[in-house]
Amino acid sequence: MACSSNNHIRNICVFGGSSPWKENEFFESANHLGQVLVERKIHLVYGGGNLGLMGGVSMAAFLGGSQVLRVISKALAKGDIIGKTIGEEL
Repeated sequence: MACSSNNHIRNICVFGGSSPWKENEFFESANHLGQVLVERKIHLVYGGGNLGLMGGVSMAAFLGGSQVLRVISKALAKGDIIGKTIGEEL
């Protein structure tokens, strides 16, 4: 199957750990993913909050200028367990 040059990924959904990271390599990889999304003009949809790996990728994408959409349950959004949220909320 040939890939047309018009086929471009515009959005990507990322769901990863939201607990504080223990291994710096994982956080660096999440941050790098956010930077790659910015470079390729790909929008991010993620699980909300700014903690852990999801926080790393969302912060890098948001600060780089990508559109960031968080999807989070109302129960979690009301609590303080997710940290400060980043981007638009669905």
